[in-house]
Amino acid sequence: MDKREKGVYAKSFKEQLTLRGIILGVIGSTVITTSSMYVALRMGALPWPTLFVAIMSMTLLKALKNTNLNEINVTHTIMSAGAMVAGGFAFTIPGIWMLDKTANISFTTLLVVTLSGTILGIICTALIRTFFIEKEALPFPMGIAAYETVIAGDEGGSKSKVLFSTLAGSAVFTALRDWFGLIPGAINVTSLAAKNIFVGVWISPMAIGIGYIIGPIFTGVMFLGALISYLLIIPVGISTGIFADVATATAFKDSLGIGLMVGTGIGVLLKGILPRAKELYGPMLTGKAVQDKEINIKIIPIGFTLVVFLLTVFTEMGFFASILVIIGAWLTTAMAASMTGQSGINPMEIFAIIVLLVVKALTSIGIIEAFLVAGVIAVACGLAGDVLNDFKSGYLLKTNPKAQLIGETIGAIIGAVVSVVVLFIMMKAYGPMGPGTELVAPQAYAVSTMVGGLPNTQAFIIGLILGIVLYILKVPSTLGLGIYLPMMITSAVAIGGLASYIVSKVKPTANERGTIISSGLLGGEGVTGVLIAIIKVITMS
Repeated sequence: MDKREKGVYAKSFKEQLTLRGIILGVIGSTVITTSSMYVALRMGALPWPTLFVAIMSMTLLKALKNTNLNEINVTHTIMSAGAMVAGGFAFTIPGIWMLDKTANISFTTLLVVTLSGTILGIICTALIRTFFIEKEALPFPMGIAAYETVIAGDEGGSKSKVLFSTLAGSAVFTALRDWFGLIPGAINVTSLAAKNIFVGVWISPMAIGIGYIIGPIFTGVMFLGALISYLLIIPVGISTGIFADVATATAFKDSLGIGLMVGTGIGVLLKGILPRAKELYGPMLTGKAVQDKEINIKIIPIGFTLVVFLLTVFTEMGFFASILVIIGAWLTTAMAASMTGQSGINPMEIFAIIVLLVVKALTSIGIIEAFLVAGVIAVACGLAGDVLNDFKSGYLLKTNPKAQLIGETIGAIIGAVVSVVVLFIMMKAYGPMGPGTELVAPQAYAVSTMVGGLPNTQAFIIGLILGIVLYILKVPSTLGLGIYLPMMITSAVAIGGLASYIVSKVKPTANERGTIISSGLLGGEGVTGVLIAIIKVITMS
């Protein structure tokens, strides 16, 4: 008997979307959103939580007995959705305080941003799911991995034991490092600093886990970017007189890295979207994209109207800018889904920058509102792009798409609230965000340069052109991120990528176990980091 015949499938909608599944999904979404906010702010990365939540859902539901594969699938869809909201939010909104450390933005305003992005993301998910998952049949690699994990089951509980023990170990390590100070946060080679060579490695289980999950190719290119920055641009540029000092050289390399990231997004648009615009957007305009009664077509204009109302009434974005945001979300969510489905990478903040620049050119929105535009688009792209991994596994498991869509809505709303709460906690506990701080938030810094002005416009243009060319040549999109990020972060991520390469060569069968361990490392440090931040805030009060 094929292992795919061993699982129990649900026969009815009510067996797929259950009360206990919703409760577990809400709890899981809260935890995953919390962890994702921490990871995104400190690392500038957000590896897919799909496999993590698939194992967590399977373990908890099997412990409660009488579960089925589809209930597990819907539950892990609920858990995943919150993380995608967190990613879009953390990759954009912190830029506000990078430009103005005294900015006073209310909780309500930011909640409107996350909820508006959530509404647009859910609607666009319904519009594009059939095209990308059924018609185009894009791979969505993490979705397939989650599918294989669920159908294989967890005989003897070995996977859950590995996941939760690793998570606990990572949590203890983080507490010893960040709370008790018994483990150094990083190792820096101070002897080279006099030569303007700033190298080191962050001692972080989370960073190593991220590197393992995204693999040796992407981490290798990312590390190459770090080498270009810290062994070539800064030291050689200063020694040859190209740059006057470290600050000037850093401004050049930061602008170059941001240009590369934005260029990648434009490359996606030029190569992957525009040539297929009629094929992709035609079904959406006619309503033929919505199948399986996933969503009542009449709800779509109601959802769009609600977004316009929220953004117009509760922010100073204005009616016209709000309409442009909806159009931008409709276009960019398809871009995010296409890129995620093919490569597993979703540069949601780059799509946000593209829409931001268009809205700024056509309206007179202020600085704060420009960030709000980016936040809404990034959240929508995160939901409609990355969550399709869960819908991919659902399609293979024959889960009712409507059950998953409702699950996505529940998880995303939880994520919308938790993301805003965690951001305020992290800001109060760690202080300023941006380059040279504990909350480096590189994507948000990239957005801030688009709003407030680039450190070096010439370097940005060079990077922009290179980014487009490199994407067309199929060079991994992590080069720009490596050029921008501190080398100690990139070095830690590269260690994880190297470990992934070694495992794939020496013992390929252990690769799944390595991914589970990495997921535990990521979750343990992420959740513990936020808990420590909460304790800091309480003790400061």
